[in-house]
Amino acid sequence: MAINATTKAKATQDFVPIKEVRDGIVILKDGGMRAVVMASSINFALKSEDNQTAIISQFQNFLNSLDFSVQIFLQSRRLDIRPYTALLEERYKIQTSDLMKIQIREYIEFVRKFSDDSNIMSKTFFVIIPYSQATIKTDNLTGGLFGKGTGKGSRTALEQKLDRFEENRSQIEQRVSVVEQGLLRCGIRVGRLGTEEIVELFYKLFNPGETEKPMQIN
Repeated sequence: MAINATTKAKATQDFVPIKEVRDGIVILKDGGMRAVVMASSINFALKSEDNQTAIISQFQNFLNSLDFSVQIFLQSRRLDIRPYTALLEERYKIQTSDLMKIQIREYIEFVRKFSDDSNIMSKTFFVIIPYSQATIKTDNLTGGLFGKGTGKGSRTALEQKLDRFEENRSQIEQRVSVVEQGLLRCGIRVGRLGTEEIVELFYKLFNPGETEKPMQIN
């Protein structure tokens, strides 16, 4: 049985609830908005007992201070060492000492073998911050409650849509600020994802076979 390519593409898109990504904000098909913050990890095991207790207490205070839900997402991917080995290959080419060339070549082979045998994984942490505004449906967006507006003062549906976006955006930005400040107090570095970073993140999620360099917090 043949499957039409267009039908298959539409069916795939139906599983993705995203309408667009605008100004670093994910806009869902139901009108909801999501912001994404990348967070660093903490080597908890190397902390002293007092520091561990302080981190746990601060994180607990952070969670208790939230009056909205958040989602913590962990992305685990096999570490791509190709950029590192490519850098070593460049160093190998410019070496004039035969001894250094031998050492670099042996080190490259060691890194490749160690990576293959150990299956090293890179982990990236994200906090997804939601915002959804309850809306009242009307028969016509431009005509208020009683019908179409006809005067010059009537505002177009596009203008109203942009106003709603900016209003909702200010609300989600406040939530992002609360999350960032709370994580910083826990000793966790944070970085807000922009439009390009969010698109890259979703591309990697839907194309797990692609090996790209991991995102980094500036």
